Amino acid sequence: MEAVAKLRNYPTSPRKMRLLADLIRGQKVELVLAELEHNPKHSSVPLRKLVLSAISNWKQKNEGGDETGLVVKTIFVDGGRTLKRMRPAPQGRGYRVRKRSNHVTVIVDVKGEDAKASKKAKAATNKTKETKNA
Repeated sequence: MEAVAKLRNYPTSPRKMRLLADLIRGQKVELVLAELEHNPKHSSVPLRKLVLSAISNWKQKNEGGDETGLVVKTIFVDGGRTLKRMRPAPQGRGYRVRKRSNHVTVIVDVKGEDAKASKKAKAATNKTKETKNA
């Protein structure tokens, strides 16, 4: 069962964040965390926290299941609000400065075969609970 984590209004341009998002899309979670920890871009820190949040959301949804097979299933970056500011320019003019922000959504899930195995294990535990209650 997949889990979602969202980061809203992070003050960096969506284009810069998409560079990192493209880097981690479809990768195993362990690899993603290592990659983001050693990436020099300033956007890697909040993105790493977001992936950790998605992992903990997945654990909570799946009652502390094994996270070794987790994969970043989907990640996308949307533009957030843009703050418009003025910068002084020559001859009394003003140039418009657009301070962009973005929204990031991460979805993690267990990959194909692992998902089937975890569903079987979950079904087995539910059957044992039913037999104990009966």
